[in-house]
Amino acid sequence: MSERIRKLIGLVAMMLFIATYIFAVTKVAEVIPDHWAARLVFYVVAGMGWGVPILPLIAWMNTGRWRR
Repeated sequence: MSERIRKLIGLVAMMLFIATYIFAVTKVAEVIPDHWAARLVFYVVAGMGWGVPILPLIAWMNTGRWRR
């Protein structure tokens, strides 16, 4: 598969994942207790948590192989 096609597929997959992730985070945020510390922890974890699942996809887009 050419690099150009891999990057196009990866772009579409990332956009779908991020849209789904945002939807899930907003739904979970509705049930977080209304305390500043709970919200702070939740948003820090949610803000950094999206990157971990995306890393193998980015590796595949650049090299054509999945990293484990």
